Amino acid sequence: MNKFLSFLLLTVFSANLALALPKELPAELNWQTNLSDPIFADPAAKRGGRYRTFVTTFPLTLRLVGPDSNGNFAGYMRANNLGLVGIHPNTLQPLPELATHWAFGDDGHTIYFRLDPDARWSDGKPVTADDYLFALEFMRSKFILAPWYNNHFNEVITGIAKYDDYTIGIEGAVAKPQDEMLFEYGLSPVAKHFHVLDENWVKDYNWRVEPNTGPYIISEIRKGKYIEFTRKKDWWANDKRYFKYRYNPDHLRVKLIRDINIAYQYFRKGELDNFPLLMPRFWHKKAQGDIYENGYVGKIKFYNDVPQPISGLFLNEDATPLNDINVRYAIAHALNVDKVINTVLHGDYERLQSAHDGYGDYTNTTIRAREFDLKKAGEYLDKAGWQQRNKDGIRTKDGQPLSIRITYYNSGHNDRLVILSQEALKAGIEFKLQLLDPSSAFKQIMENKHQAAWMGWSGGGLSPTYWEFYHSENAHKSQTNNVTNTDDPVMDAKIMAYRKGTDKAGRVKLAHELEQMIHDQGSFIPTFKVPYTREAYWRWLKLPAHYGTRTSDSLFDPLGGSGGLFWIDQEAHRNILEAKSHGDALPPELIIDKTWVIAP
Repeated sequence: MNKFLSFLLLTVFSANLALALPKELPAELNWQTNLSDPIFADPAAKRGGRYRTFVTTFPLTLRLVGPDSNGNFAGYMRANNLGLVGIHPNTLQPLPELATHWAFGDDGHTIYFRLDPDARWSDGKPVTADDYLFALEFMRSKFILAPWYNNHFNEVITGIAKYDDYTIGIEGAVAKPQDEMLFEYGLSPVAKHFHVLDENWVKDYNWRVEPNTGPYIISEIRKGKYIEFTRKKDWWANDKRYFKYRYNPDHLRVKLIRDINIAYQYFRKGELDNFPLLMPRFWHKKAQGDIYENGYVGKIKFYNDVPQPISGLFLNEDATPLNDINVRYAIAHALNVDKVINTVLHGDYERLQSAHDGYGDYTNTTIRAREFDLKKAGEYLDKAGWQQRNKDGIRTKDGQPLSIRITYYNSGHNDRLVILSQEALKAGIEFKLQLLDPSSAFKQIMENKHQAAWMGWSGGGLSPTYWEFYHSENAHKSQTNNVTNTDDPVMDAKIMAYRKGTDKAGRVKLAHELEQMIHDQGSFIPTFKVPYTREAYWRWLKLPAHYGTRTSDSLFDPLGGSGGLFWIDQEAHRNILEAKSHGDALPPELIIDKTWVIAP
């Protein structure tokens, strides 16, 4: 009976919200589309082959929401689902994806979409308005155990209406600038014919392959070994303007290799097709030798213009002694980030100054990260009562040493953290470095059992988001992104005002104020930013003439809005392997492309 009442209340609530949208489709809507921006794929691309890449942790589930659904493999599956609209990776204008046209209501917070009647789920069934109605019901359901989605699809997306099988309206909570509203109030469909929402949903759908709208479908799972995608032969969007010549391999094999150094050895042997060289020790030291000198493998450094990941040290305010702001400030002043940049990072990276960088007007450029200053660190620690030192030079209070456990999951960051630990010890702060595999580290952090987390959150979108990371509704509980447990009523009010902002100028002002509050809180210590991608690749992988796009954060991303641009040249594959077997050299290839460099 209780479950029935809960379902009934949710249904009534959804219906009431939908009533805010007009019952009839407004007659004088200005329908828009975009079929005039330049294509960004290469007509010379060839289909075929198996692209081989890796992840360092095997997924705990194939679900895209609910417990354990935020692992790195989920990025492949999310990128294999299309939205109503996309963003052109160079012009940043909206593009048709699952919708062919869109229009804005007079109230400033409703959007209407004409769905593409060609769109199909991977099981062949058409994508219709009913899948969007179900998406709202699905994302609001308590059965999915996903508080962020429950909140977003109640508080931000407040209603949806079906006008016919291929026309929908979506209502957002408040008016926003049209470009931001188009994406913030966007909604991806959920296959109504596939899901049964009940108390067993999380368990029952843990390893079920959900229908999707993208070019690939999971075709094989070898748990603990690899997951393979196969390209749909009759994908519905093959000939659409912005999807032609893309997503070219017939198969994508994502192999589990837990250690990035071992993964590099697989790459050198030709068992992986490309390898990221963002870390300086790979670019400067490891990416050398005969496979490069003989031209079998190329290297590219490609500058881009994308929002920077929120990278740094996240301090859990629920963990003593990090609940003391003076200790947090002291740690910030004890981190010698510049030394790391100038030594192990070869001066390649830049200092990240604030949480949200690369968002244009929204970025608060007046904020500067706290600099390494042992005197200031000492003053803050004295103020916090950590005035004594033990025989090892570590500050103590009430007989307890000032020891902070830093959880991290990338062994490639060992040298960075060792330097930071050595420098922090000069201030009397001990860092205990806890290297875990990514699944274990993420689980610890998501369950709120960490002290400090060395990690990053991917950037994206047209403007920063704050609610999931800093609102108190997400503090002091597990499975949220508020890993610092920030809990500030004043910040809460500004976050909600920002979410409900009706004009860009007001939202920019609030974003600057929020960035300042995050800085003042001291729970996030920014570290590095990197305005480019660097990669090594066996030269049977081919790139477009322009290599990538303004927003390419990886040139060999097989999926996503700006991905899928490369292809496998089978003839080149045979020729390179033959040349390698005979010891024949090819001209070396090193590419530095600065097309999208941002002037300082």
